[in-house]
Amino acid sequence: MKRAAVMLIILATASLAVAQTQQQAPNKSSQSGAPGAAQAGTPAPGGKLPPQAKTQPEFDAYQAAIKNANDPAAMDKAADDFAAKFPDSELRVLLYRVAMHAQQGANNAEKMSEDAQKILKIDPDDPEALIGAAEVIAERTRDTDLDKDQRLAEAQKDAQRALQTIDTDAAIPAGTPQEKIDAYKGFLRSSAYSILGTIAFNQKNYVEAETQFRKSIDAFPSQPDPVVVLRLAIALDNQGKYPDALKEANRAVDLTQENTTAGTLARRERDRLVQLTGGAPPKPSTGAMQNPNPPSH
Repeated sequence: MKRAAVMLIILATASLAVAQTQQQAPNKSSQSGAPGAAQAGTPAPGGKLPPQAKTQPEFDAYQAAIKNANDPAAMDKAADDFAAKFPDSELRVLLYRVAMHAQQGANNAEKMSEDAQKILKIDPDDPEALIGAAEVIAERTRDTDLDKDQRLAEAQKDAQRALQTIDTDAAIPAGTPQEKIDAYKGFLRSSAYSILGTIAFNQKNYVEAETQFRKSIDAFPSQPDPVVVLRLAIALDNQGKYPDALKEANRAVDLTQENTTAGTLARRERDRLVQLTGGAPPKPSTGAMQNPNPPSH
């Protein structure tokens, strides 16, 4: 999946929540002079209430912090400063979520994980944070890690929990068009299934990896992730399902640029499978890539 395009979905959804918050910002002209939100927001059916400010200073500080969204380091600091000043604010989650995605875009896995954990301390069921935390572990755990099994079990637990909380804990304002809700939730499900597939792949459970990768693609079919498609091809290759593997490898080639890491691996896998399907296939262990790790996003 083209990460930049998908990020627009996430940030658009987040901005909807922010817009809802802005509409609920405390009214400076309140006759009583007491701080408070004008009208409590309402969640989309099946979701939970979007975050909102309780006081005008809190809302103003949030607006100032969010201006750092394009600078990952500055966004992290702004979120931390806001959380220190307003330790009970609901808007902390929004700021840390923006910081998490900024670090993800900068390919800073350590900081991304830190931001995800900060969200989870506030809201243990936040699906984006669960997926962010699980993704870092799944992509960064290696066979040589002494705590490999423990780390992968943690990532699996978080991804599975995210699948359970997408419908109940994604804060989506009422009035959000259904197609945007469906796209947002589809992306989150696709990401969670991709993580579960990656974990199974790393454990060399290629049958389970195939199942989870197919679920990932089916959950968000409009923008299949080329890395997921490539890993599906290799999982099929390792099962000896060469024609099916070639079909997916060709799709991975179509979804990638030749001069990228994923594109190079996709073309290598396609060429291998073209040779295999043209003659007697060798055993999968003789040549299939066992653990390709192109950047997943």
